[in-house]
Amino acid sequence: MSRKELLLGDDAVGLGALHAGLSGVYGYPGTPSTEIFEFIESRAKEYRVHAVWSSNEKVAYEEALGMSFAGKRTLVTMKHVGLNVAADAFMNSALTGAGGGLVLAVADDPGMHSSQNEQDSRVYGAFAQVPVFEPQNQQECYDMTREAFEVSDRFDVPVMIRLLTRLSHSRAAVETREPAPQKSLAVTTNKSAWTLLPSNARAQYAALVEKQPAFLKWSEGNAFQELNLDGGDKSLGVIAAGIAANYFLEAVDGESPYPYLKIGTYPIPVALVKELMRSVEKVLVLEDGYPVIEQAIRGVLDERGDAILGKLDGILNRTGELNPDIVAAALGRAPSGETLAPLEDLPMRPPQLCPGCSHADTFRAMNEVLEDFEQSVVTSDIGCYTLGFYPPYGTIQTCVDMGASISMASGAAHAGAFPVLCVIGDSTFAHSGMGPLLGAARVNTNMNVFIVDNGTVAMTGTQESMVTGETMDRLIKGLGVPEEHIRVLNPLPRFHDENVKAIKEEIAYKGLSVIIPRRPCIHIKRRA
Repeated sequence: MSRKELLLGDDAVGLGALHAGLSGVYGYPGTPSTEIFEFIESRAKEYRVHAVWSSNEKVAYEEALGMSFAGKRTLVTMKHVGLNVAADAFMNSALTGAGGGLVLAVADDPGMHSSQNEQDSRVYGAFAQVPVFEPQNQQECYDMTREAFEVSDRFDVPVMIRLLTRLSHSRAAVETREPAPQKSLAVTTNKSAWTLLPSNARAQYAALVEKQPAFLKWSEGNAFQELNLDGGDKSLGVIAAGIAANYFLEAVDGESPYPYLKIGTYPIPVALVKELMRSVEKVLVLEDGYPVIEQAIRGVLDERGDAILGKLDGILNRTGELNPDIVAAALGRAPSGETLAPLEDLPMRPPQLCPGCSHADTFRAMNEVLEDFEQSVVTSDIGCYTLGFYPPYGTIQTCVDMGASISMASGAAHAGAFPVLCVIGDSTFAHSGMGPLLGAARVNTNMNVFIVDNGTVAMTGTQESMVTGETMDRLIKGLGVPEEHIRVLNPLPRFHDENVKAIKEEIAYKGLSVIIPRRPCIHIKRRA
């Protein structure tokens, strides 16, 4: 029995997974993927599903792989840069196989609304040589997720679903179907496939290569590809991937004058692309992210020089998102609707720390201490505290990737820089900060590590932090930091002078110290 629900794209993926017979979801919070996990978490008791956040994306993927090894269907969620962290496990899982069925839902962020790059996860899918789904709308988010588990079972490989910010965070009515039951426990007996010693891995890689023609045949023949050759204007054909098909149809008022191909799954459906190209003079490729399809068909299918149009020849922007007006301009058409012109001469309003945030008091103390030095190094990490880069603080000098603050500070200290400070949050420390701190403790690197402990994963919605409070203190001591140089501060204005004094003392110490400004996030306090 079907019913309709109003769902975010992320929610639709979560519900599709639950209705596919999901037994467990694993992930690490990161916009725009967070709501996939949280939707499943909100219904975990109803569906008897394991749903507990993992310490990082690699751990999440490996936990999911373990559940799959035991014969159960499992989903992993993360944002695009999180896949960099999980890449080792993801790439190798293409060789092990998927056991009970394994789907990776990864949300890309073209335009970098809340990310440090706009890499395209389809490249990872091709790199691992596994099937990839790219939904056009919320209904396909639901339908593709259910189908992805079937494809994972059929081919015994992990399968990727690639979402984009605009789809993840917009709502539409979704027609659902009857849920499937969970699978029974069935631990794999094929130990050779899952033990990637060279002798086994060679055989598994050969088996993966042998599956590629079957993947292509599936991609060319499934219901998520749409080839329409009825358009009367044969001077141009359009290839639109996923959400870009929405922009195209809006730009042409819902009825295409050109033949077009909507791509929803990968490998790229070569036969359909060839069929389209045979019927038109030129092809415009619309895809959000990298020119993945465009590069492929330029290099393999185009024998007519300039017949492929898109991002590589400048007709479309290489950076940022597509939208209906950009697509309309590429088609030589006027915008499809009234476009609101942006207001000009407005003052810049960069994001700021929340009023009353503990990080603000930490940065004020740090800045007062650093006034005594002509030059200093302050590396940082990914979290709310990265906003310390902006005025009125201007404290932060770097932000590269999760955990890099401690590693980069170590390198700067080894180069002779002084003083060297770094800032990392409690959740990011649990994610990928413990390894570099272990290395710094081993050689007693002359630097000061600030772990700003607000007791939650604040930036992505106050999810539970893995390491906070006294547990963190014991862990830091266990990593080899001397107890006398583990300093806990209370970042409140009335303790400002006391905190400044403590920071000065630790900078004067020629070795590694860890300073922990500890005060709960104000959003946790508000809920309490």
